[in-house]
Amino acid sequence: MDKLNIAILFGGASEEHPVSVKSAQEVARHLDLEQYEPFFVGITTSGEWKLCEGPAADWESGDCRTASLSPDRGVHGLLVQQDDRITTIHLDAVLPLLHGTLGEDGAIQGLLELSGIPYVGCDIPSSALCMDKSLAYLVVRSAGIATPTFRTLTADGQIDLDGLSYPVFVKPARSGSSFGVSRVDDDAALAAAVHDARQYDSKVLIEQAVAGSEIGCAVLEHDLGLIVGEVDQVRLSHGFFRIHQERAPEAGSENSAVVVPADIPDETRVLMQEKAKAIYRALGCRGLARVDMFLTDDGEVVLNEVNTLPGLTSYSRYPRMMAAAGLSLGAVIDLLVSFAVRRAAAAPGALEEAAG
Repeated sequence: MDKLNIAILFGGASEEHPVSVKSAQEVARHLDLEQYEPFFVGITTSGEWKLCEGPAADWESGDCRTASLSPDRGVHGLLVQQDDRITTIHLDAVLPLLHGTLGEDGAIQGLLELSGIPYVGCDIPSSALCMDKSLAYLVVRSAGIATPTFRTLTADGQIDLDGLSYPVFVKPARSGSSFGVSRVDDDAALAAAVHDARQYDSKVLIEQAVAGSEIGCAVLEHDLGLIVGEVDQVRLSHGFFRIHQERAPEAGSENSAVVVPADIPDETRVLMQEKAKAIYRALGCRGLARVDMFLTDDGEVVLNEVNTLPGLTSYSRYPRMMAAAGLSLGAVIDLLVSFAVRRAAAAPGALEEAAG
């Protein structure tokens, strides 16, 4: 069987660049080289695309060539420049490991749609929808699932809690991980928290704090339906969960531990998994997502957020939840790539494009 040419996109221009590099490193360690011919395309923080040997920590200083993904479906792959020559590399699929802005918001998905190359993960509408927490809340509410009470604040808007009571969380409406997120307990700290959030997004979310345990669920879509991993649980010693903000995340967090499986009754575990699937479907997700929820003391499930390209690092929650359910990262990659390729082949117009 011929190998599939697969491009792994990593790095990116967002604040989550270092996390993306680590995700690519972990994927490289688990990629089945008998099935795939990998092409590692690193994107610098300034937005330059480079075809490189691999996602090492110092990948930019290695032997790299300028590369770009052609939006021309006749090319169906990469344009690679070396000296005065431009060569093309046909791609069978793309695995975008770009977290946060320009990775999870529909931007890279739009380029991939133009290119006609199958890609892993959510499409343009679901990526953009999940990235904007306020819009995701509205859609999920319409599906009968609880969300925090919230207010949005635009770039020129005035701060108005409008019935919210402290504590509240102030966060960028469209950003990843915990960048720009603050817990606010009184009026004195509110303006500074809004200022911090605006460093990452002009649209700010102010939401009522939810009292309860944070529970996560990994969802994977494949040819036969949805697989959910073991749910996990965030245990805090103090403060709030700030993913990817630790000084040395591989060594553990300074104020939290993630327990897999979550220490909850079996019937509650099933409830959380079913809610995660319902949220995934309501938002139109595709391929994979990590659904983060709160479980209140009275048993209510409240959405926290949905990550459409969750971290795949050695310490990330998504692969740990899947591993606890019996799926290695290598198996997860195989299912995701297979689903993306088959879905693209079955899409309307796919046969005509292939014939052309």
